[in-house]
Amino acid sequence: MVGVLRRLSVLDWIRVGLLGLGLLAVVTELLPVEDAAGEVERIAPILLFLVAVIVLAELVKEAQVFDVIAARLAAAGRGHYVALFLLCTAFASLVTMFLNLDTTAVLLTPVMLALAARTGIAALPLAMTTVWLANTASLFLPVSNLTNLLAMERLGLSTKEFAGRLWLPQLVSIAVTMVFLWVFFWRRGRRGADRYDPPPPVPVADPLLFRTAATVCVLFIAAILLELPIQVAALVAAVLMIAAFAWRDRSKLTLALFPWQLLVFVTGLFLVVPTLSRYGLAGLMSALAGTGDDGDGAYRAAAVGAGLSNLINNLPAYTAVEKVIPVVNQDQLLALLIGTNIGPVITPWASLATLLWFEWCRRRGVRVPMLTFVLAGAGLAVVGVTATVGVLLLTA
Repeated sequence: MVGVLRRLSVLDWIRVGLLGLGLLAVVTELLPVEDAAGEVERIAPILLFLVAVIVLAELVKEAQVFDVIAARLAAAGRGHYVALFLLCTAFASLVTMFLNLDTTAVLLTPVMLALAARTGIAALPLAMTTVWLANTASLFLPVSNLTNLLAMERLGLSTKEFAGRLWLPQLVSIAVTMVFLWVFFWRRGRRGADRYDPPPPVPVADPLLFRTAATVCVLFIAAILLELPIQVAALVAAVLMIAAFAWRDRSKLTLALFPWQLLVFVTGLFLVVPTLSRYGLAGLMSALAGTGDDGDGAYRAAAVGAGLSNLINNLPAYTAVEKVIPVVNQDQLLALLIGTNIGPVITPWASLATLLWFEWCRRRGVRVPMLTFVLAGAGLAVVGVTATVGVLLLTA
């Protein structure tokens, strides 16, 4: 037991502490048991998705699918960093927009990290491309982000209307992100090389396991595109991969596959935030965001959404602020959406996608300098949210 406690990181202790606070709120009846049960019931599909998709991604990685994709992506860049940068940003943006940000964080992050290993280039620029675009490219479609689904339902917009309203703000958000990625992580002084050597094709150890994993990934993506429940799609895909490894390579099926840290954090989060809302958070959000649908109201909502996302996570931040914005204030609500989608790039817990990304970096031994992560993310959040809200208002 002592050995297990010693292996806990600072973030692990934060997660455990947050769950402890949530449970304490329930025990002391600061959060009624009925409300707590409702929150747990609400997040159960999210927790199921998180567990299943991490297990799926880890086993697909073990089947070498990501290594093969990474090698082909690097070969397409032909040793030119600019070409590789454009390929990676385009790939990350498209996956986020047409699937969702959590899928990008789980399925694309291993591709980027495998790409770094295969080419011998620094892992951090590739990893940052994934985590930033998983957040900032998640405005375009309802499926891109759970907050989008909540906003579309509240505003009564169709998918076509939603995309038509946000396509230009989405392009601006991606463009700003690309500038920040290049300046802080991809330019010559940061990456440390002029060219890279495209790797040779990856030899596959178990072709049958590789083909099975690739097929499961395609089926998983198809299920999402068909708008099947994402937690069911992830669970079925994970079960198929577990069965495949039980048949071909049982040594990879270990308890380390189970992401207990994320389960602890998310559960604690959805107990603490409702408790705070009962004791003044809703009133504070109303005072900060205001109720105006003009430019001032839009920027205030976006700033509150971004700030609160980096304090407590973007999903509860969106739900907390959405409640105080009148449904007729479409621009203000969409500005809040921009703040909670683009803004959560400063703290490790700001979005589930960022949490998933940190989990992958931890598993693959990628060191993320926290000071650089926070300061560069703060700059991106300020410039990205400001520019994107401005375009939203200009196209109203």
